[in-house]
Amino acid sequence: MKKTLIFILLIALILTGCGPKTENFASDKKVVTVTTSFLYDMVKVIAGDSVERVLIIPAGEDPHLYLMKPEDSKKLERADLVLYHGLYFEGKMNEALESVGVPVSKDFTDQEIGTIDGDETKLDPHFWFDISLYKKATLTACEELKKLLPERAEEFQKNCDEYLVELDKLDAYNRERLDEIPVESRYIVTPHDAFNYMSRHYNIPVIAPQGVSTETEVGVKDMDETANFIYEHKIKAIFAESTTDPKRMEALRASVLKKGFDVFVVQGEGNELFSDSLATEGKKGDNYIDMYKHNIDLIVNNLK
Repeated sequence: MKKTLIFILLIALILTGCGPKTENFASDKKVVTVTTSFLYDMVKVIAGDSVERVLIIPAGEDPHLYLMKPEDSKKLERADLVLYHGLYFEGKMNEALESVGVPVSKDFTDQEIGTIDGDETKLDPHFWFDISLYKKATLTACEELKKLLPERAEEFQKNCDEYLVELDKLDAYNRERLDEIPVESRYIVTPHDAFNYMSRHYNIPVIAPQGVSTETEVGVKDMDETANFIYEHKIKAIFAESTTDPKRMEALRASVLKKGFDVFVVQGEGNELFSDSLATEGKKGDNYIDMYKHNIDLIVNNLK
């Protein structure tokens, strides 16, 4: 009988270990659910271990294409605070998020929000590449966290203020490095238009054969126009992104080769631009500051 009982307990332990992992909400801490790795990092900077952070879209996945899973609904239901980007970045989740969450872009003015091809109804959600807007989003997140835990408001504000100083240092670093690129070479070619805010903030042209959303298809005309631009300006390098298929850039290179010019595709692990996600935790680029420095260093080192 004893052997039978031990066998049953072992089987139960094995089945439990092999079952799907679920978020642990047993903590007595307030639960803050966020949609993306950017916000997961932002909440950590402001609140540290004072809250239980829960992430919906895993780092490395494309928020434009992400589909909600049953467990995601539970993450939203059990949260004491839900933070999301807004501006339709989490497109397929937008309706669910609007009913329960706070967009960190809620205080952006119409003048600050970029649009797609001049169409005011199509908003560009990639605001984090404008550091001034990222600072504004950080302040919004800080205010919401202070409301959630008013007894820690002073601590959260101190963390936020210190972080804003670090973001100013990052901005200065980026400008100094970008100045190393000769004016005639100062063009960034990427798969999709994730860097328009960076383009505006640093006055550096960004060209992409695909639109702002990774859902859109790359047309033959768009590809050919981009290839012509690379050929005419003799651009040295073009950049793959961590959340898009690098074959797009290889196809673009092939189009340029047909015109009689070769361009280097910057790609491979550790040599891709981060656009719609940070790196997974523990890897280079797993926080906002390191991610942005990585992007800038990669661009400058291949274009200067």
